[in-house]
Amino acid sequence: MSINSSRFDSAIGWSTRTDAWLSRGIRIVLSALAAYALARKKFRGQAIALLVILATMMLPEEVIAIPLSLVIGDLPLVHVSLKGTLLGVILPLGAWGFSIFVMTEFMREIPAELGEVAKVDGARELRLFAQIILPLCKPALGVIAVFGINMIWEQYLLPLIVAADPSDYTLTVALLALRSDDMVGTGIVLAGALLALVPSLVVYLALQKSFLRGITTGAIKG
Repeated sequence: MSINSSRFDSAIGWSTRTDAWLSRGIRIVLSALAAYALARKKFRGQAIALLVILATMMLPEEVIAIPLSLVIGDLPLVHVSLKGTLLGVILPLGAWGFSIFVMTEFMREIPAELGEVAKVDGARELRLFAQIILPLCKPALGVIAVFGINMIWEQYLLPLIVAADPSDYTLTVALLALRSDDMVGTGIVLAGALLALVPSLVVYLALQKSFLRGITTGAIKG
């Protein structure tokens, strides 16, 4: 019981530390940058790149579990193993096909004339992205933030195959450890499940306006 309890306490620490928020920040930044390139630029293989991103949304985690484990165990080019490290849990969560797709479709609806006027006024690419395009994408950012944070918070398979230290586990893995302990009562497991639900609910309530605005905008444009 003490081992599983320590896992649960450690999992709570992992999910509330800066490391967990880092994976969320990386995902939003990478999604916005990738979407900007796909929506506002023209390059060879653009359609294929978007098709590959969409294909990743169709594959369940169980299908890519073994290839992902092999890649993390021997990172290409640098040949470094990230297994048993917190970085190995964070990096695979840095990109998500759903968030890239949502941001791409939203950015495509932004008039190209805004960018042209900004460039005439002397705005460079980075300024155009950060000060003009990105602020207009707040509704889409709200959508991917809610869905992305919930997905990261509920991660089960990735921490299970990568993490070696209980402090790197998520609450989902810790709840499984509690359920497997015969000395832990049902009330404790239910309390842990409720605790796992609270952050997702808080995030949704905090970003509710942006989330609903993003869903409504997408419905109107569709």
